[in-house]
Amino acid sequence: MPQRILFESHSHTPLCNHAEGDPTEYAAVALARGLRGLIITCHNPMPNGFSHHVRMREDQFDEYVDLVADTRDEWLGRVDVRLGLEADYFEGCEAYLEKQLATADFHFVLGSVHPQIPEFRAKYWQPDEFEVQRTYFKLLAQSAETGLFDSLAHPDLIKNVTSKVWRPVAIMDEIRYALDRIAATGVAMELNTSGINKTIAEMNPFPAMLKEMCQRSIPVTLGSDAHEPDRVADGYGTALQLLLECGFTHVNFFLERKRQEVQIHDAIASLVNRSATNE
Repeated sequence: MPQRILFESHSHTPLCNHAEGDPTEYAAVALARGLRGLIITCHNPMPNGFSHHVRMREDQFDEYVDLVADTRDEWLGRVDVRLGLEADYFEGCEAYLEKQLATADFHFVLGSVHPQIPEFRAKYWQPDEFEVQRTYFKLLAQSAETGLFDSLAHPDLIKNVTSKVWRPVAIMDEIRYALDRIAATGVAMELNTSGINKTIAEMNPFPAMLKEMCQRSIPVTLGSDAHEPDRVADGYGTALQLLLECGFTHVNFFLERKRQEVQIHDAIASLVNRSATNE
C-alpha cells in the first residue's frame, strides 16, 4: 500500500448549519481515500450574530474543540485528525479574531473573504460589480498582511457572485498586485476543489491565477471544502495534475501552524481509489 501523505485541509461540521455528517464519517472517507489525516476547519464564531446562519455560535466554540478532540481520539493510529478553523477576514474584526485564535491549539487556520454574506454586501457592494471584484482582491491581500492566517481559502470566490461581469483578463492586473502583496507575507493560498460545483465550474482559483501564484513562489494548500463526508479529497487527483500543469512541484499542509511540503508526484501516488478523487 502506498505511504499515506496528504491531509484533507478544509472540512466542516454540522455546527456551521450547512454541513452534514459527523467528523468521524469524514475521517472514515479520508482513510478510504489514502489520506494521512483530516484537518477540521469549521467556520469560526463571529461577534454580534455576524452571518449566524452559516457558522457556529460563540457559545458552541468549546463544543467544537471537544468534538474534534473526541474524533482525534477515536481515530488515533488510523487517521491523524487535527483542529483547524476557517476564519473570516472582515475589516474591524481583527482584534476579535486574534483573541479567538489564542484560545485553542489550532494546527491550521484558513482565512476567508466571503463576498456572498450579508455583511460583505452591506459594507462593500455597489452597482459596478467590477469594482466589487477589485475590493475583494484588495481585502484578500489585507487578510494575508494581518499575519492571522496560514492559507487563504478559495481565493477567487468573488467570481461566483459576480459571474455576469467576470472577465479574468480585465481583472488580472488587480490580481497580480494582490498576489505581490500576499507573496511578501509568506502566507499560503488554497486550491479549493469545490469550485467545480459552483456557478463558474472550475476550481478556486482559476488556472491563470494559479500560474501567477507559482511565478511568485506562493505555497499552495489543497482542500475540498467538504460539507459532507463523501466530498473528502474529492477532486484531489485532478487538482494535483492541475498544479503540475501550472508549474508547481510541491503541495503543502500545516501542522502546529507550520507548513509541511510534499512533492506532487508522491502525493498523486499516495491516493487510493483515484476514480473517487478525480472529477
